[in-house]
Amino acid sequence: MRAKPMNASRREFLKTSAMAGGGLIVGFILPGAARLAQGAAKEARMSAYLRIAPNNEITVVCGLSEMGQGVHTAIPMLVAEELDADWSRVRVEQAGVDQAFANPIFGMQATGGSTSVRGHWEPMRKAGATARAMLIAAAAETWKADPAECRTERGMVIHASGKKLSYGQLADKAAKLAPPKDVKLKDPTQFNLLGKSGTQRLDTVAKSTGKAKFGLDVYLPGMLTAVIAYPPVPGGKAASVNDAKAKAVSGVRQVLQIPSGVAVLADGYWAAKVGRDALEIQWDHGANASLSSEGISKTLSAGAAAGGAVGRNEGDAKAATPAKKIEAEYEAPYLSHSCMEPLNCTAWVRKDEVEIWAGTQSQGPAQGILAQVAGVAPGKVKVNTMYLGGGFGRRFAPDPVIGATVLSKISGKPVKLVYSREDDTRGYFYRPASVTRMTGGVDESGRATLFTASVASPSIMEGSHFMKLPPDGVDAFGVEGIRDCPYDIPNLRVEYSRQEPGGIQVWFWRSVGHSQNSFFLESFVDELAHAAGKDPFEFRRSLLGKQPRYKGALELAAENAGWGKPLPAGVYRGIAVVQSFGSFCAQVAEVSVGADGTPKVHRVVAAVDCGMTVNPDIVKRQIESAIAYGLTAALYGKITFKDGRVEQSNFHDYRMLRMSEMPKVEVHIVPSTEAPGGIGEPGTPPIAPAVANAIFAATGKRIRKLPILG
Repeated sequence: MRAKPMNASRREFLKTSAMAGGGLIVGFILPGAARLAQGAAKEARMSAYLRIAPNNEITVVCGLSEMGQGVHTAIPMLVAEELDADWSRVRVEQAGVDQAFANPIFGMQATGGSTSVRGHWEPMRKAGATARAMLIAAAAETWKADPAECRTERGMVIHASGKKLSYGQLADKAAKLAPPKDVKLKDPTQFNLLGKSGTQRLDTVAKSTGKAKFGLDVYLPGMLTAVIAYPPVPGGKAASVNDAKAKAVSGVRQVLQIPSGVAVLADGYWAAKVGRDALEIQWDHGANASLSSEGISKTLSAGAAAGGAVGRNEGDAKAATPAKKIEAEYEAPYLSHSCMEPLNCTAWVRKDEVEIWAGTQSQGPAQGILAQVAGVAPGKVKVNTMYLGGGFGRRFAPDPVIGATVLSKISGKPVKLVYSREDDTRGYFYRPASVTRMTGGVDESGRATLFTASVASPSIMEGSHFMKLPPDGVDAFGVEGIRDCPYDIPNLRVEYSRQEPGGIQVWFWRSVGHSQNSFFLESFVDELAHAAGKDPFEFRRSLLGKQPRYKGALELAAENAGWGKPLPAGVYRGIAVVQSFGSFCAQVAEVSVGADGTPKVHRVVAAVDCGMTVNPDIVKRQIESAIAYGLTAALYGKITFKDGRVEQSNFHDYRMLRMSEMPKVEVHIVPSTEAPGGIGEPGTPPIAPAVANAIFAATGKRIRKLPILG
């Protein structure tokens, strides 16, 4: 059917219009934005997601944050596939803050939880398919032909006779047509871009040449740079401040006491830092002056021992009488995100508006929060999203944008707030520490019949300040990775005990609760396999008969790792399989242990079932990076407290994995027609248990407390 002229009286989910200077715009509201708009009893403003210019350039506007995970390529690929675009003509543009760009899964404009492709898989393809249908209609009208006689290929509409018109040539005419109510999306067997390797990322050149702009690259006329002296103990505050020496530092302009600490504003970063270091502050440390890691561990261990709210209960764990029963307590520490680009935000509060420049994962929440901070309407808050030098969940937190906005409002100047590495490492918003007590049992044949887990940790839900614990008292993030235990065990019980030692601010860390809980579960399953006298791979596989995707990933990893085949002398294997964020990832680690007890990870073979893929190259890179991130944490990561203070400060005592320590990584993708899962986080959880299980195979020593080299 030919497209009809636009009917201005008809309210459309999709809309089209002409660009200034000619061309076609296709815009729409994502499902999450529509839900919120209805809830607020007002219509969300539509924004353009796709522009086709007369010169054949195609621009996709992306409301998500690019932090290395590849959304500035994946989102345009979704559009380009259905549009049959020429990839060499596709560009990406970062969107401003607008409810129209709300993440369909979150219902707000934000990037995290490995939701980007999952949430945009269908909406962005529909945008491309809609534009394609309109271009075909415009071509058919030009040729007085039936649209069914037209096809598209690489940015061209081609008639059965061989006649061709480029998208740019058709854009103006297409803009005058109404979008079709429904469009048919391609069957995956028809994909030309999606699921295929070799598509170049759209941000590669800019990042390779230095043209890409990160938060730290922002400079404004008259801008001051700020550094804040924060209380060294959680919950502390400044009792008295002598700023004379700070003000004497050349370039220092102001010293301001604010709720989060004492800020020094200067002409540049170094002057601000030197001024901050010259402050003489007497701190009131408050109730946490004696906080220690030993005390935190005791609190969590006692909570795990006492038990708590029931998160899952199947069979009768209390009455079960296995032939062999084992018990173990596992522990994981607080962790810093340690993004390579230090946290920062530039804010400029003017008379009745606020503008910020930040590498943020949470544009939507930031707009609402800063409207309250500055006392302006939310629509008067403009968020310029810069490239993020690492996010991992940390840049979802609002503290840098609040701090910069407060300082700009007080000073009357544009202010760039910069965290030093020490500020960041000691700045809380940590992955929660956790202790979990587990019991398990096997029958005479070696089959698992019992599993219980009692988890004790701080609550991320409560710590987020935008969620609350549900009525059952179980923090979903606190038990994920254990409550969803996939193994077919008839008697299974999981409990959660909320513990808040010191009131330390906890936050989302790459893979959230799975990062520690998968270590607990997959290590303990290995213990069960050993108790049963079974091979760890075969033991797992025997319990996954009802979980084909877990089983498929497990088998693919084992097969490609050569599980059961001889290894070089002194090298041993460990295995783990985890589902998180809708994807299934199994890893086999090959590890040797030196005479001094230091492990070396030589090779990691990963298999991932993430459903249908957009860009397999990005999938592999994300798994590789997740392994590097998770291995760093497994070997070295810990935030500890002594006398109320964080003991770590920089990379010399909060170690990163060295290049010489990075194992060879092989990534195998399970072919799938399932809906896409996440990929930014699922590669992190399996690495710690795979390595720990390999260490046990090598030494007979079970690692129950992280970090391994702690």
